[in-house]
Amino acid sequence: ELVLKVRIQTPNVRENDFIEIELDRQELTYKELLRVSCRELGVNPEYVQKIRKLPNTMLRKDKDVARLQDFQELELVLTVSDKNLLFRVPTLSEQSGYNKKASELTY
Repeated sequence: ELVLKVRIQTPNVRENDFIEIELDRQELTYKELLRVSCRELGVNPEYVQKIRKLPNTMLRKDKDVARLQDFQELELVLTVSDKNLLFRVPTLSEQSGYNKKASELTY
């Protein structure tokens, strides 16, 4: 697994802590990074304008994501500022701690 530190960009907030997320190294794609980050932060992916690798590099494609190293800091830059529109309730399969591989096991 690749461990990354992710937060929502909020320039006017003093404390804006990072959370750590894990990505399967076999699935290092921009789409998967966006999906996992939004799920963990409870953000609707439709409102993510871009993903920034701090301090000042925009991630644009799968190759950019493949170059990330453990504990790099990322920010989700959102397109709207109305918090009521941004956040959503995750489905069961998107909730933190849900193990996709375990759910596919058959008995």
